[in-house]
Amino acid sequence: MESAPADIAALSFEDALRGLEDVVRKLESGDVPLDDSITLYERGEALRKHCQARLDAAQARIEKIVAGPDGNAIGTQPFDDSSR
Repeated sequence: MESAPADIAALSFEDALRGLEDVVRKLESGDVPLDDSITLYERGEALRKHCQARLDAAQARIEKIVAGPDGNAIGTQPFDDSSR
């Protein structure tokens, strides 16, 4: 997977999502020149990929919830723990 630019890679999910919403708003306004629109689109795509990666990581953590014999959750396990 391509790595995001450093400024995007450091963003939280919420900040990246706000940035993506801002890009969409600017593009939908129709007031942005073509060259700037292309640059905005590229940034939007990088923000989208970052958000998706953060969501995928969260999903993996959720799937690692450890269940006891009765089916109730008894703890969690880091999603990158390869001992399981």
